[in-house]
Amino acid sequence: MSRMQHDEPQTSAEALKDKAKEVQQNLREMGGHAREAATATYNNLRDQAQGYIAEGKERAVQWEKSLEEAVQERPLRAILIAAGAGMLLGLLWRRR
Repeated sequence: MSRMQHDEPQTSAEALKDKAKEVQQNLREMGGHAREAATATYNNLRDQAQGYIAEGKERAVQWEKSLEEAVQERPLRAILIAAGAGMLLGLLWRRR
């Protein structure tokens, strides 16, 4: 009977050890999945940001071209608008 009692704790210890290894492997797999998901999310966000940057640059170029065309079509109007904006900003800064 004493032999059975000694075998049971050893078997239980081995089972516990095997279960710990299984849990460890599961945690590694979960970590790998989490890493893959984070990498995919990062890549997706990076691609979206690059798209927004490219779109913003394109809009800035279009705005610059339209502004140039407006100045070339009506130079006096452009000068008067710029002078008025300068005066307004000067007055606002002067009050502070």
